[in-house]
Amino acid sequence: MSEEFREILETFENQYPGRDYTVEIVCPEFTSVCPKTGQPDFGTLTITYVPDRKCVELKSLKHYLQQFRNEGIFYENATNRILDDLVAALQPRRLTLQAAFTPRGGITTTVTVESRESRVKSQESEG
Repeated sequence: MSEEFREILETFENQYPGRDYTVEIVCPEFTSVCPKTGQPDFGTLTITYVPDRKCVELKSLKHYLQQFRNEGIFYENATNRILDDLVAALQPRRLTLQAAFTPRGGITTTVTVESRESRVKSQESEG
């Protein structure tokens, strides 16, 4: 998957960096493509984060997510990739992404991934 996806994400300065507050963004129209069948996958993404110095600009987030429409990617990989890209762009104190996909063959899948500031900083010091 191209690094250009991440470049689409824009941020703006958090006007209240000294305050912990939660931002929840619900994206009910996420689509990607199953890499095995080529069939479309549909899901609802719920992004919950506590910003530090940056917040995500919503129009850029919409355009970023639209890039997955033609991308052959498993649920788990898409969810983790989105988390990684958002954490890289925002460097939040905490971010949780829940991806609830619609049923396929009578099976529903929900993937939840999480990043916390201390974990992000320890990964940066290792890399």
